[in-house]
Amino acid sequence: MLKIEDLRVNYGGIEAVKGITFDVPEREIVTLIGANGAGKSTTLRTITGIVKPASGRILFDDEDITGHSPYSVVAKGITLVPEGRRVFPDLTVLENLKVGAYLRKDNLEKDIQWVYELFPKLKERSWQAAGTLSGGEQQMLAVGRALMSRPKLMMMDEPSLGLAPIIVKDIFDIIKEINRQGVTILLIEQNANMALQTANTAYVLETGRLTMKGTGRELLNNEAVRKAYLG
Repeated sequence: MLKIEDLRVNYGGIEAVKGITFDVPEREIVTLIGANGAGKSTTLRTITGIVKPASGRILFDDEDITGHSPYSVVAKGITLVPEGRRVFPDLTVLENLKVGAYLRKDNLEKDIQWVYELFPKLKERSWQAAGTLSGGEQQMLAVGRALMSRPKLMMMDEPSLGLAPIIVKDIFDIIKEINRQGVTILLIEQNANMALQTANTAYVLETGRLTMKGTGRELLNNEAVRKAYLG
């Protein structure tokens, strides 16, 4: 579904992403793990069109979308759940969900109910200001908002960041359920243990270069990965 070919991204004079190539098959969960500053978030921001690459290609459903605007990328079926959740604090839960569907002209009710089925707490708080939700509830809202655009591919940037372990488990259970319902997922996550348990395919990104690839299970059992990322 998504193919990244020899992608290079510069920040000022620094090459943050150094010629990476990988693909995300349809209906799979693919994860990129790596330390802070490895280039993970930069990769996602480049796919979404927020950052322009120095060179390389981004193909989605065999169409070259390299350098397309974020608006165009969302319209083609890619959405991002950003690091730090980034909900609109003064809008209600329901209003936040509707913002996620800003490109749609059809009836939203079925998808709103789908999000409420995935996240019953959001239904209970539908008229509550998003800024008053707990961290875990805000993360659920960020995921729900992303789903409202009916994405083919959902990219997630550190969904477990700052959440209690029991909430992290709930978020990853939801990620697996969303995938079971047909949404392809590209996941960036510092909680390497949870990411590798969840992913079909995993890549290790180190200082802008991909250094390892395998199934989630293979990397979970890899001694070098265990020492570097699993403690």
